[in-house]
Amino acid sequence: MDNCLIDAEYNELPGFYRNKVRDAYQLPDRRRLLISTDRQSAFDQVLAAVPYKGQVLTQTARYWFDETEDICPNHVISYPDPNVVMVKDLDMLPIEMVVRTYLTGSTNTSAWPMYDRGERTLYGHEFPDGLKKNQKLPKPIITPTTKPAQGQHDAPTTESEVLETQLVTTEQWYELAERSLALFARGQELAAKKGLILVDTKYEFGLDENGVIVVADEIHTPDSSRFWIADTYQTKFEAGEEPDSLDKEFLRLWIANQCDPYKDPIPEIPAETLIEFSNKYIALFEQLTGLKFEKPDPSVSVRARIRDALAKELPEYF
Repeated sequence: MDNCLIDAEYNELPGFYRNKVRDAYQLPDRRRLLISTDRQSAFDQVLAAVPYKGQVLTQTARYWFDETEDICPNHVISYPDPNVVMVKDLDMLPIEMVVRTYLTGSTNTSAWPMYDRGERTLYGHEFPDGLKKNQKLPKPIITPTTKPAQGQHDAPTTESEVLETQLVTTEQWYELAERSLALFARGQELAAKKGLILVDTKYEFGLDENGVIVVADEIHTPDSSRFWIADTYQTKFEAGEEPDSLDKEFLRLWIANQCDPYKDPIPEIPAETLIEFSNKYIALFEQLTGLKFEKPDPSVSVRARIRDALAKELPEYF
């Protein structure tokens, strides 16, 4: 726990800005540097630090970017460090493309809580009565959200609202939908081969300097997606139990069992819970990729290691 990366601000580099999980730098040559820290967010709050989490996210996304570049170009330029990716600076589109194939979730914008509150039209899709939590849908659906300003919540929207308000052009919307479903199908296919179910995920896209749509941010990571263990899903579903999962939902459910995270202060998360959570992320990486997760040398500061890598990648600043 002592070697978690919480802060990746380096004064030598220009254009620093901070998101909930990533520290980033806007470089002047249409490049951005994204550093995945070990900060953990849930319910729109940064709550703790999870060992090795930033490295797992970066390396899991790397696996998926490599496995999907024939479907959609991505923003990756290079990987200077296990926690760091250098990317093309894109004009980001103001919409998150969420693809779901199960009725599940625990946040207010997830499909199951909305359905459980009595809503039957979710993100423009009609749902019948009588469905159960974690039930499989007939086919994958897109449930888009608008990307909020800093500090605000994602807002559910629909295809018709997106087209009406021209958040993106009609042509862009249909390309985003096509690429999102194709990426999701590839994710389902490869996950199934490893005994996993890709339940849902979100994609972010931007335009490059030529106006080409490019997938950005992260893809099919345990932060942006739900993954269930395929072998036990049906038994758990029939028993009305939560599926065995290897993703962020473990922590969301732990928090929801302690308090109402939208009304109450969230209690401190015990170290043993954070370690169990970390182990789930590592297990997902290893099961998906077939690779052994290489933990960093505990005698070397992750922050110092990253600084050394950046000094080699960007010597003009150091």
